[in-house]
Amino acid sequence: MSISIDRDVCIGAGQCALTAPGVFTQDDDGYSEVLPGKEDGGGDPLVREAARACPVSAITISEKGVEASRAS
Repeated sequence: MSISIDRDVCIGAGQCALTAPGVFTQDDDGYSEVLPGKEDGGGDPLVREAARACPVSAITISEKGVEASRAS
C-alpha cells in the first residue's frame, strides 16, 4: 500500500488526522501529511476510512503501484 496526498487539492480539513492519527498529521500550515515512516499505512485499519473522510478527495491509496482507492 502507498499513500499520497495531493497538496494542491488539500484544504486542511484534518479529517484524515482525526480518523487515523497514527498515519496522518497536519503540517505547520494546516495541510495534511503522512507521518514519517507511515507511507505504507503502517498496518492501520483506518487508513481507507481516513481517505474516504477527506472532503476534497486529496488522498490516494495505491496497491502495488496501481491506484486502488481515491476518496470520493
